[in-house]
Amino acid sequence: MTQENVNILILGSGPAGYTAAIYAARAGMNPVLYHGAQPGGQLTITNDVENYPGYPDGVRGPEMMIDFQKQAERFGTDVRIGMATSVDFNTYPRKVVIDESHVVSANAVIIATGASAKWLGLPSEQRLNGRGVSACAVCDGFFFRNQEVAVVGGGDTACEEASYLSKLCKKVYMIVRKNEFRASLIMQKRVLNSANIEVLWNSETLEILGEDEVEGVKLHNNETKTTSTLAIQGFFVAIGHQPNTGIFKDFLNLDDSGYIQTVPGTTLTNTEGVFAAGDAQDNVYRQAVTAAGTGCMAALDAEKFIAEKELAVVS
Repeated sequence: MTQENVNILILGSGPAGYTAAIYAARAGMNPVLYHGAQPGGQLTITNDVENYPGYPDGVRGPEMMIDFQKQAERFGTDVRIGMATSVDFNTYPRKVVIDESHVVSANAVIIATGASAKWLGLPSEQRLNGRGVSACAVCDGFFFRNQEVAVVGGGDTACEEASYLSKLCKKVYMIVRKNEFRASLIMQKRVLNSANIEVLWNSETLEILGEDEVEGVKLHNNETKTTSTLAIQGFFVAIGHQPNTGIFKDFLNLDDSGYIQTVPGTTLTNTEGVFAAGDAQDNVYRQAVTAAGTGCMAALDAEKFIAEKELAVVS
């Protein structure tokens, strides 16, 4: 394997990773950033972003991430293609293996590997992703004002998404696989007391209908063994997210869902010199702007760590 030493290594290229890179680069920390499996993160599969400050007319997700990358590179960030395949945080400097062939030793590591939405696995879901299919009501609900939409899922996330959409949409259908919710009692009550939310119990999605945009959904009722078609304009998948943190489980404290646990109010992990930002450690907000905020925090925390340890900045 080839080897090299760097000062700050950033894993992930979404809003958290690029913001960390911008702050670290401007501070003369010579950051190296690896794109990861999905360059630009989840925003690269988001058509229109209208809730990020600084874009008064909105922006396409991929274009936004190109802007982030250009800004990071402008200040000297070394942006590379590659994916972290294993780590060794038992020794210092911390070691990360890229693409199973290149070892990077770093004074500080910022983990911004994000989280991936869980999907149903339907071909039509993938084909219409970004054209009526979404995994984020807060991000995309605005586009379905006064329209009819469906939310699939029976947990707290699904109930939260449905409640949010009920304030924007004419009608919200909740597609629940069983005859009961998995959500907390308070979230169940909120949904059941909403006049424009209708729960479709014992139902599973067979296919999302539409050629260029969502026009409906084909459902199967597990109780009556019948199929039906529902006319909708938006389809929201709310069956959870999976943080991209598997390779860190032997070294970092993770919660029951796999999110990295950080010291409250900071991006510090339980391992000295390793910091976490963005959706890899945030199972609550999961927004681009909050991810960017923690990316800033991670860069400042890493810079402070290097200064206090009086480590030589690797160029």
